[in-house]
Amino acid sequence: MSDDMADTDELELAAARGRNRAARWWRGFTGSLAAGLVALAVLVLGAGVLCAFLDVPGPGAEPMIAHPVAAALALLAQRVADRRNGPVAGVAGLLVVAVLAVALWTFWWS
Repeated sequence: MSDDMADTDELELAAARGRNRAARWWRGFTGSLAAGLVALAVLVLGAGVLCAFLDVPGPGAEPMIAHPVAAALALLAQRVADRRNGPVAGVAGLLVVAVLAVALWTFWWS
């Protein structure tokens, strides 16, 4: 094998590693967001149960239903992102970000 061919192979491997590193980072980032949304859903449900037990006003039925639904949607999208490659995985990760943004905007910032 010539030196030129070896250099080309090394460049292609380096480019592939760079893409894989970016893909791994994106999957890790969106996975963290999905896990955070699950934790938030657990906290909202816990607050609702505690408030009902203490007979004080709590988060209400809507957030107690919507947070677990959003967490489930984010986990499903993250599962697709983890198991697929290419644009499908990227779009699934974007869906995780979108679900999180809608949940936070709807229940925490508006």
